[in-house]
Amino acid sequence: MNYREAIAYLESHINYETGANTGLGARVIAGDTKHLSLEAMAEIMHVLGDPQNSYRVIHITGTNGKGSVSRMVSAILTEMGLRVGTYTSPHLVKVNERIAVDGEAISDVDFAEMITDLATIIPLTDISPTYFELVTAGALQYFAQAAVDVAVIEVGMLGRFDATNICHADVAVVTSLGKDHTDGQGDWRSAIASEKAGIIKSESTLVCGVDDSTLRPVFLQEGAARSWFRNEQFEVLTDQIAFGGHSFRMRTPLGATEDVYLPLYGEHQVENAACAIAAVDAFFDRPTDTDLINDAFARLTVPARFEIMRHSPLVIVDAAHNRDGVASLVKTLTSEFDIPGRRIYVFGVLQGRDPVEFLEAADVRSADLVITTSADSPRAFPARQLADIVQRFGVMTEVIEDIGTAVQRAIDVSTEGDVVVVAGSQYVVGPARHYLESHPHTEVV
Repeated sequence: MNYREAIAYLESHINYETGANTGLGARVIAGDTKHLSLEAMAEIMHVLGDPQNSYRVIHITGTNGKGSVSRMVSAILTEMGLRVGTYTSPHLVKVNERIAVDGEAISDVDFAEMITDLATIIPLTDISPTYFELVTAGALQYFAQAAVDVAVIEVGMLGRFDATNICHADVAVVTSLGKDHTDGQGDWRSAIASEKAGIIKSESTLVCGVDDSTLRPVFLQEGAARSWFRNEQFEVLTDQIAFGGHSFRMRTPLGATEDVYLPLYGEHQVENAACAIAAVDAFFDRPTDTDLINDAFARLTVPARFEIMRHSPLVIVDAAHNRDGVASLVKTLTSEFDIPGRRIYVFGVLQGRDPVEFLEAADVRSADLVITTSADSPRAFPARQLADIVQRFGVMTEVIEDIGTAVQRAIDVSTEGDVVVVAGSQYVVGPARHYLESHPHTEVV
């Protein structure tokens, strides 16, 4: 196969991320996972020779923050001189983004070869894998072929029955809990916690960023070798806003880390960084040198996480797609930026989310204009329906289906003191980010 044929082969399989080939926008609900299993993934990996056992693994799950923590952990490990594989999902523009070695995404040629190999072995099994299972299996095989020392693996959905859970984690990280993949009924927090705790193995060190003592038993019952909980075994000691980011101090059971500069906005990113540093401390069973962390973070990039794409007007893209994520976005914008002008939002969300909850968390009433658009996904929530909901908040609204056109419209009506924020889904932010990168920047004067 060439690259285009490889993509076509992948896209012919069920994709629960987008709802493609499922006949509907599929949802996985925590506590109702009877239809899920790791058997198919185990069979694929067995035929491949179980390559996931040839390197050590740091496994990361969480409702929000897991992508940022994955990049932070990978940056620190790479700075240490290790060969590091990183697997994340979903991608913003191109599927290759999901699979990287030492920060470099897999090439088109290697990706096509990876999928060709999988297409050859799948007939040897009696299974019909999903899109995510195929990409995950390919990534784990690619890391073995690349002879990585450690793989940093981000969970796709929940944890216990996620395809990535075929790995055995040396360190299992849980960043946060939110209402994604739950119907919000009953003790949904325990249900979510239980599914995410499923990545913990008996040999794992648990690094848990969930600061809720009532959920401790849910995590502890998985029987980790040791457990570190945020604000107990590890914590941020001080956090100050600095130019272009934050400066903070923290501790883990192994020692203190002084004066770390994190070039990212938002106090939530400091908490993510604390999880990342704790994970690396736990992995090596020793404190991580502060200078090394600063050198690693100096080159850190986390696309589409409060990412400033332009100035004058200020244009921010953020993959916030749920209540907690967009609340952190708004809090960061309000507390760390002085916006003299108007707030113009470009929003598009997926079906299965609660759009009212999202808009309330976004403080949509403070917006001067909201342009609704359609996510690049079969699960896109209709832009017109989203606009109707926005109008109930008494906010001026426009509907522009095409994401690039919506972003350009927001910029065109802005002045230099305004801010344009694009959020709601990876499937909105990815195309928006691509549009901004591919079009010349003309500042408003």
